[in-house]
Amino acid sequence: MKEQPKSGAVWFEIPCADLERAARFYETILDRRMKKDDFGELGDPMRLFPAAPGGVAGALVKRPFRKPGRGGTMVYLNCDGELDAVIARVREAGGLMLMPRTVIPGGHGAFACLKDTEGNHIGLHTSV
Repeated sequence: MKEQPKSGAVWFEIPCADLERAARFYETILDRRMKKDDFGELGDPMRLFPAAPGGVAGALVKRPFRKPGRGGTMVYLNCDGELDAVIARVREAGGLMLMPRTVIPGGHGAFACLKDTEGNHIGLHTSV
């Protein structure tokens, strides 16, 4: 058997209809700047979520074949130690809380779920 990978995911993309609106929403709730990028020849405009080298990274993307909405893949963003502060900024940024802070049994932290400005359902997680 192969060795376990360091992480179950290596990249994620959250689709959006209005890239600038979505970037403002996530910058507001996470209180962090997102980097503009198009990865050169790929040409798709993106806003990258901040991540340390070697960490799981992702981006907001605007692509004709990707549509935002509640039925897509569920992504949980890392809010370690700041979950309550992030939740407090969701409504002000134009989002809607779908599930309040919920403790995960067995010492696995807590999570909450929201609907972003694009209609995506997104999870928030903290290990503390």
